Amino acid sequence: MAYIQGENKPSGPGADDGCPFCSIPAKSDEDGLIIRRGEHVYAVLNLYPYNGGHLMTVPYRHVADYTELNAVETAELAELTKQAMTALRTASGAHGFNIGMNQGAVAGAGIAAHLHQHVVPRWGGDTNFMPVVGHTKVLPQLLGDTRKMLADAWPSSPSGV
Repeated sequence: MAYIQGENKPSGPGADDGCPFCSIPAKSDEDGLIIRRGEHVYAVLNLYPYNGGHLMTVPYRHVADYTELNAVETAELAELTKQAMTALRTASGAHGFNIGMNQGAVAGAGIAAHLHQHVVPRWGGDTNFMPVVGHTKVLPQLLGDTRKMLADAWPSSPSGV
């Protein structure tokens, strides 16, 4: 309900308009639910997950469109996404993933002003009657516990990200 009612949504398109993706990096990893910090991009748990472990890779720079990323940001976004998949497989045995970006409010972006890529782990049989009948999803783990589990499982990379 918090998501539907617009909790934590920015008031406008600018970085100073309450953008949560701009304010999260100033928090501790635990308070911000940050799993990994790169030089240009960070990985953070989604406050309103579709599945347990649902995270996002987010550039620090406040840009709305994928085409606005520079080459270094694009490469690091891709690298952190690959690392996220590895961490989710290690920590939770994910069978597959939904990975993607919603570009613009009309495309479903909840926070259209700041680019973010979703990494949603999937398992065989992870859909049951709750989302269909109850229009809700049961997630049996606290976000703080999920953050620690994934941070502990996060792989090192040759690039140091």
